[in-house]
Amino acid sequence: KMAAATAAGPGAAAGLWSEVNRCGQNGDFARALKSVNKILQISKDDVTALQCKVVCLIQNGNFKEALGIINTHTKVLTSDIIAFEKAYCEYRLNRIESALKTIQSASQQTDKLKELYGQVLYRLERYDDCLAAYRDLIRNSQDEYEEERKTNLSAVVAAQSTWEKVVPEDLGLREATYELCYNSACALIGQGKLNEAMKKLHKAEGEVRGKVCVIGDVTEEDIEAELAIIHGQMAYIMQLQGRTEDALQLYNQIIKLKPTDVGLLAVIANNIITINKDQNVFDSKKKVKLTNAEGVEHKLSKKQLQAIEFNKALLAMYTNQADQCRKLSASLQSQSPEHLLPVLIQAAQLCREKQHAKAVALLQDFADQHPANAAEIKLTMAQLKIAQGSVTKACMILRSIEELQHKPGMVSALVTMYSHEEDIDSAIEVFTQAIQWYQQFQARTNYGCCVFQPKSPVHLSLIREAANFKLKHGRKKEAISDLEELWKQNPKDVHTLAQLISAYSLVDPEKAKVLSKHLPSSDTMSLKVDVDALENSHGATYVRKKAGKLTGDNPQKEQGQGEVKKKKKKKKGKLPKNYDPKVTPDPERWLPMRERSYYRGRKKGKKKEQVGKGTQGSTTAGSSELDASRTASSPPTSPRPGSAAAVSATSNVIPPRHQKPAGAAATKKKQQQKKKKGAKGGW
Repeated sequence: KMAAATAAGPGAAAGLWSEVNRCGQNGDFARALKSVNKILQISKDDVTALQCKVVCLIQNGNFKEALGIINTHTKVLTSDIIAFEKAYCEYRLNRIESALKTIQSASQQTDKLKELYGQVLYRLERYDDCLAAYRDLIRNSQDEYEEERKTNLSAVVAAQSTWEKVVPEDLGLREATYELCYNSACALIGQGKLNEAMKKLHKAEGEVRGKVCVIGDVTEEDIEAELAIIHGQMAYIMQLQGRTEDALQLYNQIIKLKPTDVGLLAVIANNIITINKDQNVFDSKKKVKLTNAEGVEHKLSKKQLQAIEFNKALLAMYTNQADQCRKLSASLQSQSPEHLLPVLIQAAQLCREKQHAKAVALLQDFADQHPANAAEIKLTMAQLKIAQGSVTKACMILRSIEELQHKPGMVSALVTMYSHEEDIDSAIEVFTQAIQWYQQFQARTNYGCCVFQPKSPVHLSLIREAANFKLKHGRKKEAISDLEELWKQNPKDVHTLAQLISAYSLVDPEKAKVLSKHLPSSDTMSLKVDVDALENSHGATYVRKKAGKLTGDNPQKEQGQGEVKKKKKKKKGKLPKNYDPKVTPDPERWLPMRERSYYRGRKKGKKKEQVGKGTQGSTTAGSSELDASRTASSPPTSPRPGSAAAVSATSNVIPPRHQKPAGAAATKKKQQQKKKKGAKGGW
């Protein structure tokens, strides 16, 4: 509130002070500022006038000018008088650290300073201190702002759950407003309770619509603008649930509304980029502009801003902007030297440039400098080695991760890779080291205990897998100790006993006989199963044939000696149609003509008319027959219809090489008829 005039001045000054009071009560701080400036012309060091001017400037949003006046008149406006106004201006100018120092240096902590102190702690992400401050305020305050304090308290709890993964305690806040419902939903999202969070958001949406209906005269666009932040959180839950299409649709609807909250737009644009990934990069490049809006850095938390920068670097990599990607990732690494993502992005960019050796060296340097994060980095290095085909080197890297050597997943991966490389000894060594780790762990936990302690399920599982692996690869002697250990843990395990007997049968038959006495009898092992019903069941693959009548022709079946296998009759080979049994076949008939001993090659000098070449339908007659001057004097008789034309005897002789086998034309005709029968009709 504006400070009232404390001293009477000359007539002009008194009138100006009355004007200041009247404008302050009406909320017209622009006119009040004019009157205060006139008073300061009369008395430039008037403390009350200076204080009133600072208040007017703050109410008009001129925080920088107000702070300038406070810093200029430090002798008059001491920290005891103007501490709250100074801290508030610094807070609004996003000088959060300076605001904190101003509040802490104040001689008296008023309620106004405590309220501002809570806001400053929230912006500095000191959530534990902020929670304590708001609890103290709610406990020691009773005014009309109690609902706002509870809302701020729930916002702190939601931030703790989301960013620090702290399980929030039940503060007993009644969700009477949509802000409280929204903050409660954010806290549930941080705990992973997405379905419950969605219900809270629907409740918050109902509260908003109910409130708008009471006000009346509000368009649907105004309602949607008010609900934008709630719908944005709903879309985020859909995205976490894998409903990316629904989430993307809702995100785009919010962007079309053009909300004034730049922080909300930046978060939605970032989430759309994460959905697009390496696809639709043109849309992602447009959405990046929303994350660069002015003032975004003051609206979002540090982790939100960091996530946006990571996605910018990844988008630069996907769009083949190598220099931009390296620049962004290097900047991120300088801000957070121990963070994994910047170095992983740099390694990924090097891999895209086919510089795998540099990528591995970069990851190795990071692992050496930050041993706490070495495990995840070495997993990535192993993956790169596998991609290069260096499976053995990948195994060496994985085995160097001491904290993961005994994990079943790591053991399984190493054994599989060594088996692929046919390095059975190394695979067995991996099993042995893991089993020894669990033995040492059990010895540490049971220190000083002489009572037999059963092994853990994971330990027993590793022993069983090791035994099965050794049996599979013929290492029966090595598998015996593992099987004996398993049988010792569970003497009633018939399967393990059977494996043990099988292994001993090849190594020590006498020991196998002794162990076989522990097998249960056949009576205890018999199963009461109706074989006929089982064979006739719906899922049976084998159905027993009904027995036919026995005849005397097959005495073997009557005696139950089983069926005699029928001998397959050998088919007689087909002989050629012109086969003559009196003529000895050519022993070289299976060889090509050129490789036969009697082949003399093609004869040269033959006339072309004897070759019989030409287009289809052309005559093979010689040129002498076509010469009219060489024909006989008596004209030939005209051939009868259907008979062959008469030609000279010399031209009618066909060499043996060009004779077609008898029936070749008929065979060809039959083949054509078969093709016609098999063809389908229609166009």
